[in-house]
Amino acid sequence: MKRFRTIALGIGALATIVCILGAVLGAGTFIRSYLVAYLFWLGLTLGGFGLIMLHHLVGGCWGYATRRFYEAGLTTLPLVALLAIPLCFGVHEIYGWAMPSQVAVEPVLQHRHAYLNLPFFIVRMIVYFTAWIWLARVLLNYSRAQDITSDLTPTRRLRMLSGPGLILYVLSATFAYVDFILALEPDWYSTVYLILIIVGHTLAVLSLGIILLRVFSKAESFALMLTPKHFHDLGNLLLAFVMLWAYIAFSQILIIWSGNLPDEISWYLHRSSPGWKAVALILGLFHFAIPLALLLSRGLKFQISLLCAVAALVLVTHAVDVYWLVVPSFQAHGLSHSVPLEFTAFLAIGGFWSATFITNLLRHSLVPRNAEIETRLEGARAT
Repeated sequence: MKRFRTIALGIGALATIVCILGAVLGAGTFIRSYLVAYLFWLGLTLGGFGLIMLHHLVGGCWGYATRRFYEAGLTTLPLVALLAIPLCFGVHEIYGWAMPSQVAVEPVLQHRHAYLNLPFFIVRMIVYFTAWIWLARVLLNYSRAQDITSDLTPTRRLRMLSGPGLILYVLSATFAYVDFILALEPDWYSTVYLILIIVGHTLAVLSLGIILLRVFSKAESFALMLTPKHFHDLGNLLLAFVMLWAYIAFSQILIIWSGNLPDEISWYLHRSSPGWKAVALILGLFHFAIPLALLLSRGLKFQISLLCAVAALVLVTHAVDVYWLVVPSFQAHGLSHSVPLEFTAFLAIGGFWSATFITNLLRHSLVPRNAEIETRLEGARAT
């Protein structure tokens, strides 16, 4: 893993140089390509919140096996916050509300100017990342305390925090994705669109956790505790989130199609060209239909390699989903983007993110210590 960290840093550094050259040659094209890559890695960071706090609330052996991976993802938040700075400088190349020429001709942008303006946008970014870093720090501190003591206090506090913490995470992420994604098309809205994004990112993080568990399954700490039941439970959870994502996506398109209102159909019209229809088909097949058909098999969930392959398929397709959410919005407004720059920005952010992730992952035990305390607490509560 240390060797992989070095390789990731090298890739990140080289890709950053290429990104700088791309920014010099075309600032607008670069920053729009950068947004696509940034949203993927932001999702991999924030998605751990939901899974960590869900496990603290409901328990289950699946969380003991993967919690360290999600916690390591949260430790990258300061880096992710730093990487948001280019977006603050490039908003006038991305969002219509930051372009005076568009604001002058679009009444909806004039109406929303009190909320959608650059100073308030920056303030909101500071508030979001401050809240996320604080919440992550509290969760991690109690988790470390749980490793070094047999007292039930850290476990109880984790459970007490996780309920309000989930509410804080969902609300803050909802507002953040309004700023990052929904504001790309300010004349369109959906009441479930932002939940769809949050569920998609949680699904991606869960898939990453399964892949990493397969990679580390031969490690001594996992060899002593890991059983096929852990992968079976993770497979069931993956199936549940695949179905939840598909249900929300289908509900959104069904309601909008039934209403057939001009203000609601524009988002799908921008994704109805022949090329984007093919991308939608890919999402339907590889983000839902094929994973669903495979995960319905109980035997597959006990076969670690096959379950890992399904998780990898979902994770890769999630990257396509992020691309499908963002890029058609640029094309609808006549804004250019660059696939090579998007791939380069993906490598640049991903290289530094992966190196930071590995560094923090290797600082602590891969398996939470005193995990039996949670089981004892569950038994005491049941009694």
